[in-house]
Parts: sequence; C-alpha cells; structure tokens
Amino acid sequence: MKDLCYAFLLVSLCFQNVNAQDITLFQQYNGRYDYTAIGNTLNQAENNLSQAFCEILPSSQASLNLPTNTSIIAAYLFWSGSGSGDTEVMLNTSTVIAEDTYTVDYNAGFNGILTYFASYANVTDQIISEGNGNYQFSGLDISDALANTPGYCNNRTNYAGWSLYVIYEDNTLPLNQVNLFLGLEIINEEVQDKTIILENVNVLDNDNAKIGFLAWEGDNALNFGESLSINGNILSNPPLNSADNAFNGTNSFTNANNFYNADLDVYNIENNIQIGDNQVTINLTTGAPDSNGIFRADLIIINNIITVLNSQLPDATIITNNYEVSCASRAVTLNYSVFNSNSTDTLPANTPIAFFIDAVLVDQSQTINDIPIGGEENNQITIQIPNSISDTFTIQLVVDNDGLNNGIITETNEVNNNNFQEIQLLPFPETIHLQPILECNKGYNKATFDLTEALSQINQNQYLSFSFYETTEDIVSDNTITNLASYGSSTTPQSIYITAFTELCFDLYVLDLVTENCPPYVPQGFSPNNDSINDYFNIQGLYSIFENHELLIYNRYGTLIFKGDNTTKWYGLINQGLNNHGKIVPVGTYFYVLNLKDSNYSVQTGWVYVNY
Repeated sequence: MKDLCYAFLLVSLCFQNVNAQDITLFQQYNGRYDYTAIGNTLNQAENNLSQAFCEILPSSQASLNLPTNTSIIAAYLFWSGSGSGDTEVMLNTSTVIAEDTYTVDYNAGFNGILTYFASYANVTDQIISEGNGNYQFSGLDISDALANTPGYCNNRTNYAGWSLYVIYEDNTLPLNQVNLFLGLEIINEEVQDKTIILENVNVLDNDNAKIGFLAWEGDNALNFGESLSINGNILSNPPLNSADNAFNGTNSFTNANNFYNADLDVYNIENNIQIGDNQVTINLTTGAPDSNGIFRADLIIINNIITVLNSQLPDATIITNNYEVSCASRAVTLNYSVFNSNSTDTLPANTPIAFFIDAVLVDQSQTINDIPIGGEENNQITIQIPNSISDTFTIQLVVDNDGLNNGIITETNEVNNNNFQEIQLLPFPETIHLQPILECNKGYNKATFDLTEALSQINQNQYLSFSFYETTEDIVSDNTITNLASYGSSTTPQSIYITAFTELCFDLYVLDLVTENCPPYVPQGFSPNNDSINDYFNIQGLYSIFENHELLIYNRYGTLIFKGDNTTKWYGLINQGLNNHGKIVPVGTYFYVLNLKDSNYSVQTGWVYVNY
C-alpha cells in the first residue's frame, strides 16, 4: 500500500522515517529456543541481469513449517524496498503497520542519490493464532518511487521483498541464547569494507552455534571482491553460498536460489567463535576489477543479524515496587524485586546489590536465596539518607554490583542490572507559633501548665491526633510528654512542640510556656515554736520568685529588728541592733515593709502577729 501524506493540516499524520542505523542488539531471548525464517522476493528476476521490468510483483508467498511440540515466543515481519518507505502492508488478511522504519542513501553517480528503506513490526499474536501454513505478503507499493526516480531501474537496483522471523521454544533443545540485531547498513563501491561488531553475546559452548543474515539487493552475478567473515574466518555454505559470493539471492532455509535481490541465509559458526567470547566481529567486503579490468561492486544492504548460541547463564534484573517515607525522617524503605527472567541458569544466593545516589554508594544488600530460571525474590531495605542529599533525589539500584561497580556473576545480559527510582522525602514541617500560655512563677521560673489549653487555638477537626514534645529531637525518637494537664516546666520561657497528624505527615506547632511573678500572699501570723508547722513568716509566692526582694520587720516601737532577703527568712529571731541580737521576739504584733524590687509592684506594708 502506498504511504500517502496529505499536505498542510494532515502532514503531521505521516509516518516519520528514522535515519540509517548501525546494527545493534534489538531483542535477546534465553531458554530452550531456536528460530526459523521464511520470506520471498517481489522482484520478477534478478535486476542486474534484466532491465525488462521496472515494477514489482503485487504479492508473494512462503510456507511456515515449525517443528511439532514447539511454542512460538516471538515473531517479527520485515520488509524492504526502493524508496523512502511504505509503512502499511498485508500479511494474509491482516493489516500490518510498521513499528519503525530505517532509510539509507546510496550515491549512484549520474543516477543520483537513491534511498532505500526497511521496516519491521511485531506480529507474534497473528503467527500464534494462524500457526503453520502458507503466508501471503502483499500491499508493499513502491511504484511512485520507481516512476519518480528512474535511477532505481537505470542503475538496476530496484527491489522489494519480505521476511518473517519466528523464535520458538522446544523442550528438546539445549539452553540457548538467541540474539536479534537490527539496523540498516550499506556496502557498495564507495564503502567497500564494513565491520560490524555484535556485542552482548556470551559463548559458553560453541556446539551448533549459528548466525543468520537478512540482506537486500545482493546480486548473484556481481561477486567481485565479495566476502563475509566472522572473527577473521571467511563464511561459506556451498553450493548455495560460495566464499566469494555470500549475498547472491539465496534462502538457506529452503535451499532456493531465486530469492531475487534478497538473502535469507544461516551459517554454522562452531569453528568461528571461542568459548568465553562476548562479542562477534563481522566483516563484509565488495568490489574488484572484472575480467576486462573494470572495477565493479555489488550493492548490499544489511537489515538484521541473528545468532543462536548455547548458553547457561542467569540474568539478574531489579525493579523498585514502591518506597515508604515518614514525616520529618530521612529514612527511606525500598521494597524491591530481583528477577531472573531472561535466563538459562539459576541466579545464586548472595548476589550483591548496591544502592547509589549521584554515583555515591549509600547502602548495600544481597539476594537471600537461589532464584530459579523465570523466578523472582522480593525484599526490602531501609536506607538513612545523608543530610547532604536534597529532599528530592533519584536512587539507583544495581543488582550484581559489589559497591565498586564490579559484577561477580556472568549473565546473559550485562547491561540491564539498573533501576532508577525518584524519591521525595517529607521534610521537617515549618513551625506554626501559637499564643503563649502564662502561669504564675512558683520559684526559679518554674510553673505548672495545662498543655491541653493550646488545642483551643488549633482547628482540631482537620487532624487525626496530637502529640506533645519538649524538643525536636524527641519528635524523631517519639519521646512524648504524658502529663499534659499538669506539666511542670523545669524553667521558663520554654518551647513545647505539638505535632498535629494528618494522613501523610503532620503540622508542627510551637507553644511557648511563660511565667510571671504574681503578687505574693502575706499571712497574718505564724508560730516559730519549732513544731515544723508554720515556723516562719512564710510569704507565699515570694521566695525564689522575687529573688532580689528585701523584707524589714519593726516592733511596735518602730525599731528595726529584722532584715531579710531571698536567702534569709524570718523565724521570729532578731538580727538587727546590738541588744537582743539572736533572741526570739515575744508574742505580739509586728510591722513589715516588703520591697519586691520589681518595677511592676510598689513597696508593700502591713502587720503580722507572732504567737507560740
């Protein structure tokens, strides 16, 4: 089908092509897996041998025959051709929309710049549903590209074709790692030598190791300087693929040589890789003089590469399920899971886990049990976040990391051990100041307060509960005040902290406790007879409150007989004058002058009766 783009308002609906892309790992499958591939060309013949056609076939077919007792794991449809792309095609009666499209440009000299495309789509559900049988591919329309750019046909590089890759599970197979690499790379007379490095492979056993290629526009008649090698070893599969003509319109799965201008080939590479290899180096060449001394080269477009290697390795991955934080706390509890999903062996117990913030290690853990193939383990860790870290940060969880960025387990995939989780701490709330509570000083700035009076200043309906604390440190340790109705302050002024709890956190109120020097109460008499009852002139609210006061006692004749202060109380003894010093006064009425030496109070005078 043509990929039509309407101008003006509808232009944003057009499919956006992606530039040519290096061949890189697209998907990896680990298990008792293998793959097969089918496909066909839409060319009527090899374009290099015939210029009689400049149009492609409307459809072509291929037959899928999976072994019995197998299960389809994944299926991908690939299609390619001249032009910038057709993103909607048909497979049997189902419409298939491209998930991605790559393009590459080829400088064809006087024929101009020629663009080629390759698209793919995941068709797993369709292939599982329809199973084995004939598959008809149709709807790929490159007629506009061929008509509008004569250089494709003039240069004999007009083509279109398709292929279906199916990865399947067979319990009779060994444990394998299937790596599918995808991209779009070109080799021609301008680029005569290309090296492609396949990474993230793990070779534990090279028995029955194989590699497959899907390439476009190769010609059987253009085998000039052409070679395909792996790790320095030339690949061949005679008689289908000779050492000097790897890309020649063949299909290794059907042994067909009429897959015009396309190649769907697979090679045994047992002798080309070594146990312990973790990458494969592929080298392609084209171009050499023909018998007449004229330099000639094929145009080869590599679309994907697939490897099947025996592998018995775990694959550790980790995710954060959720995290828990508490109000006014820098502790974070992470609930996480470690998986061994895409694996071919057990992930051993004690696999290390490291936790980083801004590349700095903040904590470590490890798995507890062996995790079987396809299994998982759930765990949690509580991490105290350093004060130097902001309240909002990202924590990195890395499984199979010893804290020094070293892994101790060889895995099927060494680059999927990370997980990132953004964390938002609940910082210590800003304080809200209440009106102070004032009580009379009971001495040395101490008093007894009813702390519950503070709640009358707060809208209690918006909170779940309240707690009272003497310090902010007590809030962290949850050391609450219990005697709220009769709280004795040790000194004043004193701040009391009230946490008003909501569902998520709490508001923080500050209540100041303040004392004042209330007017003292002067008794009208006392009896200094040493019976421990009312033995001194006990002016209540005076001592240790008005600490600078002066008390003067006069007899009925106006003679000063006693002078007292905060440390000298009157027990009825005379301490003034030369006569009678230290003697006890007789029964009678005496007069006092009390100077509180407080700017809020004037000098008080009165009488007191002494009796025995």
